[in-house]
Amino acid sequence: MTITLYDLAGAEDDRRFSPYCWRIKMALAHKSLPVKEVPWRFTEKEAIGFTEQGRVPVIVDDGNGGKAIWDSWAIAEYLDEAYPEKLLFTEQSGKAATYFLKCWVERIVHPGVVKQVLVDIYNHLHEKDKDYFRTSREKVFGMGLEDVVAPADEILPEFRASLAPMRAVFERFDFLGGDSPAFADHIAFGPFAWARAISARKLLEEEDPIYAWRERMLDLYDGYARLSPGYDT
Repeated sequence: MTITLYDLAGAEDDRRFSPYCWRIKMALAHKSLPVKEVPWRFTEKEAIGFTEQGRVPVIVDDGNGGKAIWDSWAIAEYLDEAYPEKLLFTEQSGKAATYFLKCWVERIVHPGVVKQVLVDIYNHLHEKDKDYFRTSREKVFGMGLEDVVAPADEILPEFRASLAPMRAVFERFDFLGGDSPAFADHIAFGPFAWARAISARKLLEEEDPIYAWRERMLDLYDGYARLSPGYDT
């Protein structure tokens, strides 16, 4: 049994930077499931045409008749249903709280990271993706990529302050899952793995409890996340 994961890649096949894909990469490692990772680029829509949508992560479960699932939340739910060992969610209340965390990360943390690394993403893309990325993102933001990114001295204090809810948790617990990681940790880790993959900007200070948590996440599963190319920040 092997699960195939279509995973967003940069110019190099092994430079993987999607925070949504990182959620699933860590979830699959959490469950110790055998995975074949397929590098995918923005302009390779035909490779996942069987899903009738154009975004990754996408998994195809060969152990379940080639069942295809996309959307990181739907994939996580499927993994717990199909492979209940080492659950990502515990209890219905835990799933609801994790969904709240998902919404907070996507609406607060992701935008804060984008304002710092958008140009770095562009610089690490495969040449065939660059025109698509610049055109589509500049349409979304209504300005040039370079105009979206804020200088570090302007954005970093604001970004670090926005992480206060996470920081408060790590002053008491090792993980968002408590004593051990849960899918909530994989969601929150996504934007930091994303930034690490493509930017030398130092998002966290070393004395920050979130920095210590990020290091624990990088060490999980025999250092799985550290094997992907990235910046030591």
